[in-house]
Formats: sequence, structure tokens, C-alpha cells
Amino acid sequence: MKNLKSLARTGGIAAVTALAIGSLAACSSSDNSTDGSSGAAADGSVYYLNFKPEVADQWTALAKEYTSETGVPVTVETAASGTYETTLKSEMGKSDAPTLFQVNGPVGLATWKDYAADLSGTAAYSHLVDQSMALTSDDGSQVLGIPYVIETYGIIYNKALLDEYFAADWSTVKSIDDLDNFAALKTVADEIQANKDALGVDGAFTSAGFDSSSDWRFKTHLANLPLYYEFKADGVTGQPATITGEYLPNYKQIFDLYITDSTTAPTLLSGKTIDDANSEFALAKAVFYQNGTWAYGDISGQSVADDDMGMLPIYIGVDGEENQGLTTGSENYWVINSQASEADQQATADFLEWVITSDAGRSAIADDMGFTTPFDTFGDYQSTNPLTIAANESLASGKTPVSWNFTVMPSEEWKNGVGNALLAYAQGTGDWSAVETAFVDGWASEYTLANG
Repeated sequence: MKNLKSLARTGGIAAVTALAIGSLAACSSSDNSTDGSSGAAADGSVYYLNFKPEVADQWTALAKEYTSETGVPVTVETAASGTYETTLKSEMGKSDAPTLFQVNGPVGLATWKDYAADLSGTAAYSHLVDQSMALTSDDGSQVLGIPYVIETYGIIYNKALLDEYFAADWSTVKSIDDLDNFAALKTVADEIQANKDALGVDGAFTSAGFDSSSDWRFKTHLANLPLYYEFKADGVTGQPATITGEYLPNYKQIFDLYITDSTTAPTLLSGKTIDDANSEFALAKAVFYQNGTWAYGDISGQSVADDDMGMLPIYIGVDGEENQGLTTGSENYWVINSQASEADQQATADFLEWVITSDAGRSAIADDMGFTTPFDTFGDYQSTNPLTIAANESLASGKTPVSWNFTVMPSEEWKNGVGNALLAYAQGTGDWSAVETAFVDGWASEYTLANG
């Protein structure tokens, strides 16, 4: 509301303020036809700055189909991996800024809240199965971010190779059912590494690359595990000002396993990319690969059949982890740019409605992109992504999913500090105490910098 009013004042069109507020809030079923003929949307256009490079082509194709169907121009640009925030800041400074962009959670929204329109009346919000998942203003009066995909990550594994391991006379663990804790995972990984030639692989784990296309798997996603257990033990909700690092020894031992039982020597990790890791797993040169449901498109169609893809929880050696599930959540929230014109905001809301309700949109989201969504419109459009199926099976098994706590990490600088310390430790040019310092002290300083 506030931003729409500001827009009206800036443009000297106070008379349309009420219409602007009402139009976006009511931009769903009755007035917003998917043929683009509705009022403001007919003159508007959409510019989506996509966060997810692995589905860049699919979004571009979907945008083209929408334009062909409605006549409404839709531009999709995709930031390179690891550069979204920088790209967003650059694009927002232009006259033709994105009308639709993404934040990763409450911390990301805090940066962009002045550019976030109220989405409480949109079709996208009304179709959320659980509306409490949406990001709201501090007083709860406005809906500012809508999650559009629920994702899961863990340790992707090659079932066929693991079955060969279980059957080998040199293996200790004999069943996937027994692979339910860190000690068992370490035993399996150590034995695969020692017998990699017999198994025909280059290592147990894919390379833990620290190129910017890959380092987020360790400085963000893996770092989520010690945070999850600390927050759970201490009853922390929201973003704390300080953390203790109680579970950093567990973080160390899983990271040690990644860099020791690997396709790649630790001294070579600085230049290894996500494409390297994708290729190693897709060509069956490694058994394990820490990544998520979104990786399917990059590892499918090569040497590993879909039926041979499974996913394990990331075990770090915590008591009771036999009941731990996969890591499930969302860092993908749509935000409509409140500084865009009324027509463009309306066109963007219409586009999102079409994406989640039309056959073309739902098929693209579920089948082509392989996403699981939080919307009630996807009943007949369930993903065929085998990693998503594995994630759903894990939830159905009664295991306790690990929540996504990295959405409250204080800043990108904190992640970079942890990542740099991890790489130095892996390369032998730094010690683990620097990781501890970056993790605990870095959190406090970055929180203070952001919050005063």
C-alpha cells in the first residue's frame, strides 16, 4: 500500500491511488483474464529477473508461450550462479527495472522491502496451501513475498553403484537401511574411496568445488546443518544476534569426509565448478553428491538412470540423527516491484496467475522445471523428478525434515567469510579455528552491521 501510494505521488497521479491499490489487490480471477485483455495489464509488460540458472531456458520458453497467447511482452533474464543480489541491484537502478524479482527469505526481504508491493489480493497468494509461508511486513498487514517452489537437498546417491558396494566382499555396510547416521556414511565413503578402482569410480564424493558456482553448497547449505541443530537445542526462532557454534565439530567432520573421500585432491578445489561436480555424478564417477532436487536437469540423461537416483539426509554425527530427514524449505519468494508502473505490476500479477493455473504454466513448472510448489492448483501436475519423488518419500516416511535456517544468515559477507576459511582449511593454508572465527564472530559482527 505504502509503495503504491508513493508511486502515485511520484507520478503526480494522486487521483488513481485508490485504483492502483485496488487493482493489484484484486488482480486475480474475476478481472484478470489470462488473455491479457484486462485494463492495466493490457498496457503492461513483465520483466522477470530469474534466480535459478538451471531453469533459465524453461522460463524463457514459458514467457514466449504467454506472450504468444496473450500479447503481453514478458522478458526473462537470469543472473549467473552466485551473482543474483549483485545483478538485482544493478538492474533495479535502470529505468526498465525488473517488475518481478526474488528474495531468499526475511533477510533478503529486509533489503528490498521498499520495492515490495502488497500481494495479499493476488491469485498467487490466494492459491497458497499454507498462507503462513508467505513473507509479510513487520506488522503483518501486507503480503510482500510468495514462495513458489519447495525444494529439498541432501546427499544424492547412485543406487546402482551403492548396490555394487553392498554386494562387495570388502564392504561393511550391507543395506541402504543401515546407512542412517554419520558413522555408517563415513564407513561407506572410506571403503568406496579405498576400493574406487574396483568400483570404477574416481572417488566416493564429487569434487567439493569452491568456484562461486559451487561454494554455496558448503558455506550456505552445509552450514545450515550446525545452525539447525543449535537453533533446535536452544529454542531459537527468527534471526539471533549471536550464535555459539556448538555443532561446528560436526560441521568439520562431514566437511572432512567430503574433501578426503573425493574425486579431487583438496589442493585443486578452488577452481572446481558446479559443472565439474554435475559431470562427475552424471558420468557415474562418484557415488555421492551433495546437492538438491533442482540438480536433476543437470545430471539426468547421461550415465545414471533416473531409477538409480536417490537422496540421503546429510548426517553430521548428532544423537538421534537416524530419524533425521532431508533438508526441505524455500528460499524462492516472488516479489512484485512496487516501483514499477501500475500497468506493469498488474501485468506481472496476471502472468503469475497464468503460470500457476494454466495447463502450460503448471506443466512447465512441474514437468519441465521439476518443481514441487506450495499452490493448491497443482493436484494433477506432480513432478516426475526422481529427486523430488525421493524427497516426498522421505517426508511420508515420518522422518523429521531439517528446516532451512540459512535464510536468516546475516549477510552474503558472512557466507563469504565462512567459505574463504573453509577453502583455506581444505587447501592446507589455514586451520579450522579460522572457520570457527568466521562462523561465530563473523555472525555477530555482520548482524550488528545490518541491525545496529
